[in-house]
Amino acid sequence: VKKEIGNKFADVVYEGKWFTPLREALQAFVESTQQYVTGEVKMKLYKGNIIKQGTTSPYSLYSESLASFTTGELYDHHDAEGFINLFGLSLKVRAMKMAEAEKNKK
Repeated sequence: VKKEIGNKFADVVYEGKWFTPLREALQAFVESTQQYVTGEVKMKLYKGNIIKQGTTSPYSLYSESLASFTTGELYDHHDAEGFINLFGLSLKVRAMKMAEAEKNKK
């Protein structure tokens, strides 16, 4: 989405459509998505290289307790079973159709 919005915004500006409702809507979207983008980025400069050392934000979605995927208050690994089954459904149907086609070929 970021790339698409960026490209569309660039097109609008390039085409001289700055004072249009479309540019205003795109600008409002970008501003609303960036509302909570804040924090600190630590970088190390070493022999002509820039190395990321870490990031922090009061609005970070990262939670150390969830990163381990151990069962807890917010995450239960059994919750993923339905998603996995649904996500793989098209592959299962394709395999069934291919097996059926092979059977009918003989």
